[in-house]
Amino acid sequence: MLGLASGLMALRYLPVLPPAGCLFLLSAVGLALLFFRTYPFGLFLFGLVWACVQGQSALNDRLSPSLDGRTLWVEGRVIGLPQRTGTAQRFELRDATSRHAELPRTLRLSWHGGPPLNSGERWRLAVKLKKPHGLLNPQGFDYEAWLLAQRIGGTGSVKEGQRLAPAAYAWRDGLRQRLLQVDAHGRAPWLAALVMGDGSGLSRDDWALLQATGTVHLLVISGQHIGLFGGLLYGLVALLARYGLWPRTWPWLPWACGLAFAGALGYGLLAGFEVPVQRACVMLGLVLLWRLRFRHVGMWLPFLLALNAVLIAQPLASLMPGFWLSFMAVAVLIFTFSGRLGAWRWWAAWTRPQGLIALGLFPVIWALGLPVSVTGPVANLVAVPWISLLVLPSALLGTLLLPVPWLGEALLWLSGGLLDALIRGLALLAGTFLPWMPAQVTTGVWCLSAVGVLILLLPAGLLPRPLGWPLVLLAVFAPQERIPHGQVEVWQLDVGQGLAMVLRTRHHTLLYDAGPKVREVDQGERVVVPVLRALGVSELDVMLISHADSDHAGGALAVQRAMAIKKVISGDVPGLALQLQAQPCVSGEWWEWDGVSFSLWQWADAQTGNQKSCVLLVQASDERLLLTGDIDALAERAFLKSPLAMPVHWLQSPHHGSRSSSSKVFLNALKPEHVLISRGHGNSFGHPHPQVLARYNALGMNVLDSAEQGAVRFRLGTRGMARSLRQPSRFWRQGG
Repeated sequence: MLGLASGLMALRYLPVLPPAGCLFLLSAVGLALLFFRTYPFGLFLFGLVWACVQGQSALNDRLSPSLDGRTLWVEGRVIGLPQRTGTAQRFELRDATSRHAELPRTLRLSWHGGPPLNSGERWRLAVKLKKPHGLLNPQGFDYEAWLLAQRIGGTGSVKEGQRLAPAAYAWRDGLRQRLLQVDAHGRAPWLAALVMGDGSGLSRDDWALLQATGTVHLLVISGQHIGLFGGLLYGLVALLARYGLWPRTWPWLPWACGLAFAGALGYGLLAGFEVPVQRACVMLGLVLLWRLRFRHVGMWLPFLLALNAVLIAQPLASLMPGFWLSFMAVAVLIFTFSGRLGAWRWWAAWTRPQGLIALGLFPVIWALGLPVSVTGPVANLVAVPWISLLVLPSALLGTLLLPVPWLGEALLWLSGGLLDALIRGLALLAGTFLPWMPAQVTTGVWCLSAVGVLILLLPAGLLPRPLGWPLVLLAVFAPQERIPHGQVEVWQLDVGQGLAMVLRTRHHTLLYDAGPKVREVDQGERVVVPVLRALGVSELDVMLISHADSDHAGGALAVQRAMAIKKVISGDVPGLALQLQAQPCVSGEWWEWDGVSFSLWQWADAQTGNQKSCVLLVQASDERLLLTGDIDALAERAFLKSPLAMPVHWLQSPHHGSRSSSSKVFLNALKPEHVLISRGHGNSFGHPHPQVLARYNALGMNVLDSAEQGAVRFRLGTRGMARSLRQPSRFWRQGG
């Protein structure tokens, strides 16, 4: 089973998928290994082949590149639970068809200002289609991998539409609407998340609270509650039988096992039957089956069977972070609790599991690039029993009794009150200690820290446990790469239609623009701050906001809230938020950090916001980088008359490659070797313009486009090449 699971999980690390002929050869070799009873290696190959076949099937169901950016009329059925945020809705359309093209089976769509949608309805929609694409940054969420794992072949935005048929068999959506209308002390969306695994009603602040306290799993990952609910049903039947209250003609053990599994399966279907729920149902079913046959079964066998069952049914599940967190949490508990001699006292049995899970999952969270909740173990000491023993039973019973006048609503009112008390306590805890983002380290340092965790989880006496703590603390005091004197590390972050660049010398950090903010999506909070923390940056020496447009300044407040900033400079101070307290950009201002020079320029006769952009020239050794913001052709001509007008090696494409910028005279004078374009995939502005790209190509410039290559990193002062985050490649990013 380990060999089979390893083959199935190896899919995550493949740069490309093997061709059909190679898969056939691997199958033949696997069959031969099984014939010679080399079962682990044979099953490894069969698992790998099966995962590759399913991966290729998902890739084949992606939107054709020829349809990227086109608007078509599409018909299909709404599935799942549509997510509503203000006037915006996100939903999935299954069995999508069009008269003019072949479409993927499932599309993920957004609709701003449209009428309410319900699961099960059929719609005819005018959709601007987009190929699966996501931002790619250090320690960032891989949206493309998630889309592939969900077998979503394309995304898009709805322009208009009409309902063709009402909902049919949409009981989950109807139940969600009923739950959201219940008076539950303002916590009805939380009850919907707990009961149905639907977190679409939670606000951004709600998610931040759960993440800060390490309690996200209590609301959306319902695997733990599946086992608890099944155990409660089993224990109830056993208790009734013990006191003679169970019918004598009904054998109590088969009924206990059957009701426990049926209840767990029903709750799993109610919660959406995601990967953690599948794992819990399979493991619970195996334990109950063995119990029914009066045989003792160790926990590793159900764990491995559940792992393989989930991966065989969903080979792409290994691309999702939730898969690893769910199974690793169970593995840590089995490893630390099974085979131990003696019993723990009640307080140890209550406190140790949370500490062990936090310690055991730390290397996984670190590898996945997720923030670590400092207060998680303490918060879960209270939250887990509070949710499991008080809130969940009353919430499920209240949901079941909703058809009964006042009784179901009364129980949900009680659940909401209990939830409200817990949330208020978590908010106090979250406000005291912020989540910690471990810095990026080499694979060797991560492995040493993981070994330290393993030593601490081993039974006492096998290895001296004090040896583990220094290795674990490598995560806190990890040796960081030292930037040599006279060089600057430059990151162009992938923030969509906007700009954010991080420049780090040996002892200083500058942020040039902070990314966009569009409605509730703040890339300063989602991208810039996590990347800065992953790079080990705790404060900024300078945040330079080129001008006040939201695609450059939108994320500035989020950055300011997250870390200390010594100085803020902007080319358009009146247009910025007052909280930023920025200083104006002054042409001719110059400073030096660690042997690297920084010079500012702004057009004195600027009229528009774009023309007011504060331009920054960075020189390390004899290599130069010019950051231009959104200056247009008129500002470019004015810049050529300044003392900073000299040949550069790296150029940030003015105004994202707009036709109004990157004039021939500007490019001919600067003669850049590389150009950096920061823009959103399929943006409505048409950036970069084909004429501008033609100019770049005619001059032999190396174009680095964030929409195609993700975040880009290079070292100024070394004359080296840039590295894209799409290197090393992964099979789901092909053609990106």
